[in-house]
Amino acid sequence: MIADTRKRQFGDDSQTEAEQHSEGMLAKIIEQQTAKLPSDIFLWAAGASILGSLALKIAGRRHDALFVGQWAAPFLLLGVYNKIVKVAGSDRSDSKQ
Repeated sequence: MIADTRKRQFGDDSQTEAEQHSEGMLAKIIEQQTAKLPSDIFLWAAGASILGSLALKIAGRRHDALFVGQWAAPFLLLGVYNKIVKVAGSDRSDSKQ
């Protein structure tokens, strides 16, 4: 019953889920370029923004410290995206063709 529902929902069973939900050209280009970066760059960037924020805070530049300190979360999120692209990017279905 579940297989029949899946056939109706996704069509032909010969395609994998990755092939059925393929990425656009722009996403593939971004993934190819992002996958070239080592994952620890983003961790180091987040750490540098935290330390930079601390230095600015000590120097009495409160607003600059807040601005730079907020960069840590985006850097860490970019690192997670980088890791996901390397492990399960759109190229996992493209390489089979």
